[in-house]
Amino acid sequence: MTTITKKPESPIAHLTEADIEQIGTELDAIRQDILDDRGERDAAYIRKVVSSQRKLELGSRALLLASVLPPAWFLGTTGLSVAKILENMEIGHNVMHGQWDWMRDPKIHSTTWEWDNASTAEGWKHSHNEIHHTYTNIVGKDNDLGYGIMRVDEDQRWHPMHLGQPLWNFINACVFEYGIAAYDLELGKNLAVPKEKRSETFKRNAKNTLRKIRRQATKDYVIHPTMALPTGSFLPTLAANITANLVRNLWSHSVIMCGHFPEGVETFEQKSIPENETRGQWYVRQMLGSANISGSSLMHFMTGNLSHQIEHHLFPDLPSNRYAEVAPRVKALFEKYDLAYHEAPLPAQVYSAWHKVIRLSLPNDWLATTTPKNAPQQVATLYKMTTGGPKVRRAAQARLQQQARKSA
Repeated sequence: MTTITKKPESPIAHLTEADIEQIGTELDAIRQDILDDRGERDAAYIRKVVSSQRKLELGSRALLLASVLPPAWFLGTTGLSVAKILENMEIGHNVMHGQWDWMRDPKIHSTTWEWDNASTAEGWKHSHNEIHHTYTNIVGKDNDLGYGIMRVDEDQRWHPMHLGQPLWNFINACVFEYGIAAYDLELGKNLAVPKEKRSETFKRNAKNTLRKIRRQATKDYVIHPTMALPTGSFLPTLAANITANLVRNLWSHSVIMCGHFPEGVETFEQKSIPENETRGQWYVRQMLGSANISGSSLMHFMTGNLSHQIEHHLFPDLPSNRYAEVAPRVKALFEKYDLAYHEAPLPAQVYSAWHKVIRLSLPNDWLATTTPKNAPQQVATLYKMTTGGPKVRRAAQARLQQQARKSA
C-alpha cells in the first residue's frame, strides 16, 4: 500500500501536467454528456425503486406479523433485509448525494431525505459528501480510511494494539450503522474534550443522533414486535428486525470495504496534495483511490451501484443508474493513459480488503516474510515486538525489512 509519493515507482510518473489536465477535460466531457441526457427515464427509475422498496418493506413487515410460523419468518426477514439494503444503498446514499435534486421533487431531495439509519442525514452528508469525497484517501484528512480505528498504511507506525484490528473491523461490520454515526460525530475526539469545553455544534449533533437512534430502535424493536403480539410473534418479529439490520450492516460494510480498501488502491500524503488542486489532479486521485466490483446487474443494483465505486468517486452527483453506462468510457480512459483500473468480483475484493486489514494489523513485512519453516522464529519476533518497548519494535522492524529485501 504505502502512500503514492513513497513508492519506488509512482503509478502516475509517466503522466505530464498536460496529460493530467487532459484527463480532467475528458472526464468533464463524459459527465456533461450524462447531464445533457438526464431526464424522464432517470426520474421514472428512481421513483420505481422507491415505490418497490416501500412495497417490499410493507409486505415483509406484514408477513412478520405471523412470524411465529417459520416460512413467514424466513420470507419476511429476507424481504426486510433486502428492503433495508435498498433503502440505504440505492436510495438513501444516492439521494443524499444530490443525484436526484435536479427533479425538484421534495420527496426525493437531498435537503429533505432522512434515511433508515443511525446516522442523521445532516451528519452523514458533512462527513461523507464534504470531507470524504473532497479529500479521498488522503492520510490524516480522509477519516473514511480505517474510520479512525485501523492502521491502513505502512507509513503509520505499528503498535501492538493494531493486532486487534481484524476483530475491531468485524465488530464494526456488525454494528456498521452505529459505527458510522459515531464516526460522523467524531465521537472519540470530542469525548476526549472536557464536557464543559465541547462545542455547541457537537452537543447539538449528538442530541440529534441519539434522537434518531431512539426513533429507529423504537420502530424496529418495540412498535413492530408489539404489533405482532396477537399472533404470538413478538419475539420472532424482534429477532427478524435484529437479523435484517445485521444483514444490512454486514452487506454495506463489505461493499464499502471493496470500494476503498483492496490491495492496490492508492493513498496520498496530505503534503503531496497541491494547495490549489486542479480538477484534473482531483480526478486522478479519485481514479487511483477507488476500486470496482464486477458482477451482474442485480449485484450492481443491490450495492446501490457502489460496485462502480470508481465512477461514483469521479461523478458523485450523477444518477446511480448511469454508472454502468459510463464505466466502459472511464475504463477506456484508464487504458489510454496506462493507469490501473481496479476491478474484481465481490469475493476477490472482500478477500483483498480483509487481507490488507490483517496484513497491516501486523508489523510491516511480517506476513510477507513468514513461511511454514520460519514460523516459530517469526512468532517469537512478533511476541518481542508486542511485549517490548519502542526501541525493541524499531530494531525488529529493521530486521524484518532487511529480510524482505533479501527475499524479494
